[in-house]
Amino acid sequence: MRKDVIKIGEVCIIYGKSGTGKSRSLKEFDEDEILFVNTVNKRLPFQKKFKYEYKTADVEKVKNALKKMPTKTAVIDDFGYQQTAKFMAGHNQRSGGSSFDLYNAIADDAYGLIMYIKDELPDDIIVYLIMHEETSDYGDTKLKTIGKLLDQKVCVEGMVTICLRAMKEGTSKYFFRTQSDGQDISKSPENMFDIQIDNNLAEVDKRIREYWGL
Repeated sequence: MRKDVIKIGEVCIIYGKSGTGKSRSLKEFDEDEILFVNTVNKRLPFQKKFKYEYKTADVEKVKNALKKMPTKTAVIDDFGYQQTAKFMAGHNQRSGGSSFDLYNAIADDAYGLIMYIKDELPDDIIVYLIMHEETSDYGDTKLKTIGKLLDQKVCVEGMVTICLRAMKEGTSKYFFRTQSDGQDISKSPENMFDIQIDNNLAEVDKRIREYWGL
């Protein structure tokens, strides 16, 4: 990329436990409105198929899909399983290398994809990374990643401005938390959202574009 060309593709994180509505939040997108990267080839939890769907966990294939995407919004579901796929494919194949090499490669892929979005995609593109969460014995919640390198040296949530936590109350109330409660990593710009908003990524996408003029 030429140094005089400024590109800032936007990366946003949607994280939460299984069953809290992360994938469900895609329900209100039109079928041709998003590029959908399905990393584990799982069925959506609602009756809809997206026109632009790629079933792959390969980072280079994802980059290629993003480069040619016919939409302004993409969703990678699940960015964490993209790391899992590389780990499961390589953890028993250590001839000529070590486990450290594998963890380094996983971190390189994750960091490299985020930086590709930021550096190579137009500034009106938003890519949502869906991820699982994990909670420590002290009650602190963070993104579930593979290897200490991503946690301690990269800090994925530190690379983005918006990090929304998918949550569920009772049996049917799904919502996003947009600001931290002191023990999680939720965050969003001032006055962009209320503290708690509907589990509707299509509306979230519209609000982000309105707020930043994308």
